[in-house]
Amino acid sequence: MNLDISQIVPSIPYIIKGIWVTLQIVSVSLIFGFILGTILSIMKIGKFAPLRLIADVYTSVFRGTPLILQLFLIYFATPQVIGYDISAFQAAVLTFGLNSAAYVSEIIRAGIQAVDKGQKEAAQALGVPYTPMLLNIILPQAIKNILPALVNEFITLTKESAIISTIGVLDIMRRAQIVQANLYRPFEPLIFAALIYYIMVMALTLLGRLLERRLSRSD
Repeated sequence: MNLDISQIVPSIPYIIKGIWVTLQIVSVSLIFGFILGTILSIMKIGKFAPLRLIADVYTSVFRGTPLILQLFLIYFATPQVIGYDISAFQAAVLTFGLNSAAYVSEIIRAGIQAVDKGQKEAAQALGVPYTPMLLNIILPQAIKNILPALVNEFITLTKESAIISTIGVLDIMRRAQIVQANLYRPFEPLIFAALIYYIMVMALTLLGRLLERRLSRSD
């Protein structure tokens, strides 16, 4: 077995720089996905049937098609369809944000429905209108309950973000591939990239557990 980790030592700082690119894309995508997912979840539990249908179809499409296909459609087809030369970074953020919104909407919807019905009944008895009740009473409690699930979504996005290397974004994976091509040694740079992803995911997992414990104590 011909393994020599020392071969990639000079390239380690180059690969590590991809961490910031990965975290940028994942963080912005999650924020975008959270905002859109919240809107979709409210549409799903609302009484207006057309809005429920739109939200359900949106979720079905983005959960029912491969993420890499969505990425390719947005990156390669956008210039053809609307004439806009979208950058790889923009395509990555838009794809992950739209995809994440479908999953986040289901998380938030479940969180809202899990809130004690007595809260809603008490608000209605006090004459609180539906929208203020939802935004000021129900939604804050739901968000508190689903924070661990949102952390898990962040972890999932971090792992899945490796596919953006296919459109040339210089993330961890793409940089490892470049080092691999330059050195003609695939194993060492890819293993190092795997180690970075593993450390990131374990750190986020630990953060999620700490958050869950803190929330359980506050209850």
